[in-house]
Formats: sequence, C-alpha cells, structure tokens
Amino acid sequence: MFTPLDYEGTLQEKYDLLSRQLDALLEGEPNVMANLANASALLNQFLDRVNWAGFYVMDGEDELVLGPFQGLPACVRIPLGKGVCGTAAKDRETKLVEDVHAFPGHIACDAASRSEVVVPIEVDGRLFGVLDIDSPEVSRFSQEDADGLEKFVAVLAKHLRI
Repeated sequence: MFTPLDYEGTLQEKYDLLSRQLDALLEGEPNVMANLANASALLNQFLDRVNWAGFYVMDGEDELVLGPFQGLPACVRIPLGKGVCGTAAKDRETKLVEDVHAFPGHIACDAASRSEVVVPIEVDGRLFGVLDIDSPEVSRFSQEDADGLEKFVAVLAKHLRI
C-alpha cells in the first residue's frame, strides 16, 4: 500500500522524490487507466495551490479526450491546436502559461483557473496525451515546476503500454 511522504528540500528534490514515488506506485501495473488515476491522485496530494490535475488522452488523430483527473468536472474533448492542452499536444512541447486569460484561444473549463502548465506525453514516439495542471493563482508555476513535471511524465510514460 502507498503511504504519502512529507516533501522537504528544494523544489527539484521534491519533484525527484515525487517521480520516484510514481515509479514505485506504478511498478508492475499494466492498466493504463489505473496508472493515470494513481498519477493524478499523487499529483493532487503533492501540489499545493492547484484546482485541477489530470490527463487528456488522444482519441483518434486530432482530438484529446478527458482522462483521469482530480478537480471539478472538465471539458471532455479538445481539438489539437485549441486551448493550452491542444496547443501543447500539437506542438509536442510543454506550455507554461502565467495567465490563461492572455493565452489566445484559451478554453475555460473552470472559470477559477488563472495559470496552467501542460506537458505532452509520448509513448514509443507517439503522442499519447497531455498532463494538465491548473491553478487559481496567476504565475503559480515556474520553469522549475515544468521541468519537474516533465520528469514525472517521463516516468509515467515508461509505465504506459498502448
């Protein structure tokens, strides 16, 4: 069974610990939905000052569909290239948005969200989906958060079989 640890140290050390916890939590479990659900729960427990943490996964060639998450109900489908999630997926690069209201074409699933970080997930060179985290605070996420979440996604991707 999983026992949460206290997160102490630098932000990078905290993300390193988070990634090690994720690796141990997912070890040996082949079910994609179970792994995404546990990953979103772990993020929700780890991150403070966020109002949504979860996943959108590819559905066909040009659309993301809602996956496991922690937070209020969310938009179900997002076309590639639309909003922060769709843009991150299309570009296959992390998007760190200080103020979502300044992002062209932002999709407001939760009116309380003010900043966002989205990390694409690739498995065996194919786009699987994105990790999406929202905060009700402007400029909540730093480049250090983005880097730590990219490491988290790399650990997650090695446990995803598609």
